[in-house]
Amino acid sequence: MGNILLVIAPYWYQGTWVFDDESVGLVREPFVSGVPEMIDVLVQDIPDARNGFRLTFSATPFPGYQKELTWVREEHGGNWYSSEDPPMEGWLCPALFEYFDEPPEKIYVKAEPKHRES
Repeated sequence: MGNILLVIAPYWYQGTWVFDDESVGLVREPFVSGVPEMIDVLVQDIPDARNGFRLTFSATPFPGYQKELTWVREEHGGNWYSSEDPPMEGWLCPALFEYFDEPPEKIYVKAEPKHRES
């Protein structure tokens, strides 16, 4: 069994949000098809988020999560998820399977500054 809570550090690169995770061999893996707009909502209160922020995510709720994403459908090897507030949809590419054996019914997310203020 893998970690229940997972963390990546997305940042802005060449016009979209990307992330690196050397533990699974991903470098500048881009978020596409609606997910950049979802991230924009998550980070709207994080100063300088484009230089990087911490994104915690899980298939189970955790204290302080910001958004619940609900599985909608599979397409092109990836999976579409939706949020209710605001109503949005985004496609998560097959890199999702680096973190989950199968697409979770729900994904809970929280965005925070990379470095907490002391």
